[in-house]
Amino acid sequence: MRKRTVLSAVASVAVIGIGVGLWAFQPWKVFTSSELHETSPLAAEQTETGPRLLTSGRFVSQEHQTSGKALVIDRPDGSRVLRLERLASSDGPDLHVWLTDAAAGLDDWGAYDDGRYVALGNLKATHGSHNYAIPADADLDGLHSVVIWCDRFNVAFGSAALDL
Repeated sequence: MRKRTVLSAVASVAVIGIGVGLWAFQPWKVFTSSELHETSPLAAEQTETGPRLLTSGRFVSQEHQTSGKALVIDRPDGSRVLRLERLASSDGPDLHVWLTDAAAGLDDWGAYDDGRYVALGNLKATHGSHNYAIPADADLDGLHSVVIWCDRFNVAFGSAALDL
């Protein structure tokens, strides 16, 4: 009887452990990806008042292979947009897009949340070209890069240098 109780307790702990591990690591995301293509704010007719490109940079891989280009665009209405073009990255749990004061391509992949950053939202898709509104009250001075950030594991999937 005692052996059965111990085995039951061990089995319960194992099931809970497997459930927590699946929730945290989401291993099926190794095999998934998504694609989204949004129209570029720069595709609008160019006028003297914009939209205009403020800065751009190419992604470098960090925790995962990541490529593409990041652009910061100033729109005629005064709003700003971060555009990711031809992005290709891995899927993962809890991915976000941030503008940060950390330099792109850091060896310490977990350092991007140590300083100042502006969160622009969840990563919309692992592939394609998509736009992220930059909050009107965001101070871009001193922000040096855009990062695809995995908040669950505190690592950068990739980053691109920006001259803001």
